[in-house]
Amino acid sequence: MPASRLSMRLSLVALAVAALGACQQRATPAVTEPAPVVPAPLALPTGSGCGPEVARTRAIVASDVATGNLNAPVGERFDADLARAAAECAAGKSGEALHLLAAAKSRYGYR
Repeated sequence: MPASRLSMRLSLVALAVAALGACQQRATPAVTEPAPVVPAPLALPTGSGCGPEVARTRAIVASDVATGNLNAPVGERFDADLARAAAECAAGKSGEALHLLAAAKSRYGYR
């Protein structure tokens, strides 16, 4: 086979390979964003006094644990402190209950 004919065939083969390569699309994996965690609206207890105050804080802490904003062991310790405040409130010691509530909220960085 003459060199010019071989050269032409090699050129055609190279052109065909290049054309096929240009037609193939590289599949890129679809990037999906995880859905944000949107907690349901919190139905907080209403009213005044130590009972509703402690109940509201307990609901907020439970919600924070459920959404992962507060880890469970810390939530358990916080809730134990809130249980002591609730017990004082139930015993009619409103001042002591509110003091324990304020101390617990401060300890765990809540307002």
